[in-house]
Amino acid sequence: MTGSIERNVEYWSEQAADYAVAGRRSWLTDEITWGQFTIPESQVAALPDVAGADVVELGCGTGYISAWLKRRGARRVVGLDPTPAQLATAAALGREIGPAIPLARAAGEAVPLRDGSFDLAVSEYGASLWADPERWIPEAARLLRPGGELVFLTNSLLQILTAPDAEAPSGPTLVRPQREMTTVEFTGDPGVEFHLPHGDMLRLLRRSGFEVLDLLELYVPDGAADQAYITAAWGQQWPVEEIWRARRR
Repeated sequence: MTGSIERNVEYWSEQAADYAVAGRRSWLTDEITWGQFTIPESQVAALPDVAGADVVELGCGTGYISAWLKRRGARRVVGLDPTPAQLATAAALGREIGPAIPLARAAGEAVPLRDGSFDLAVSEYGASLWADPERWIPEAARLLRPGGELVFLTNSLLQILTAPDAEAPSGPTLVRPQREMTTVEFTGDPGVEFHLPHGDMLRLLRRSGFEVLDLLELYVPDGAADQAYITAAWGQQWPVEEIWRARRR
C-alpha cells in the first residue's frame, strides 16, 4: 500500500489548482487570519512576536502564511511542502505579489534543514493535518532553538469525531471512536489525515521536548456562512478548529 506521504502528494496535486484562487486572495491581504472562517489573529492571539525571527512553515501550501509572517517583520521565512504543484503556486504568487519566500520540497516528517535553525515553526492545515505527528512534531522540535515556539492549527477533535464518512457536514452525533484514533480516511478520498486525541497529543508534545502553552478552540463567528463540511449553526455550538501552542524546552 502506498504510504501516506505519497497518497497526500497525489491528492494535493489534484487539488492544487482549485486552491490557487483562494491562495491569491490571501496573498493580497496583510491581515493574518486562521482557519476556514478566517478569524483574525488580532482576536485569536496565537502567534508570538515574529519581528526579527527565523520562521519555518511546515506544509505551506500556497504560501500565504509565510508571506504574512514575512510582512509582519520575520527576518527569514522558509516554506516547505511535499507537493510540487502547491510550491509552484506559492512561487508564482511570490513573484507576482511578493514578498518572495524561499521554498523547498519536503514533507513535515523529514525536513532537510539544520537543527536549531528557527525561532518559530507554524502550520495551518499543513503538516498539522497531513503528516504523521509521531514524526513531524519531533522534526519541528529539532528545527527549533531552545525557547522557540510551535503553533499549529487543525480540525477540532470534536469536529472529526462527528464528521460523517460522506460529503455531509458534522452533526450532533459521534460517528467514530476516539480511543486509539490516529489516522482518518474518508471513502472516495485518497488523502490520509492524522488526528490525535488531546491526551495523546499532549504527551507527544512533552516527549518531543515541548512545554504546552495553550490550546485555543475556534468557533464560527456570528454572521458567517456555512462551509462545505461545517454549518455555521454547528460551529457556533462546538469548536470547529483548534490551535496548539508549545515552546521548545
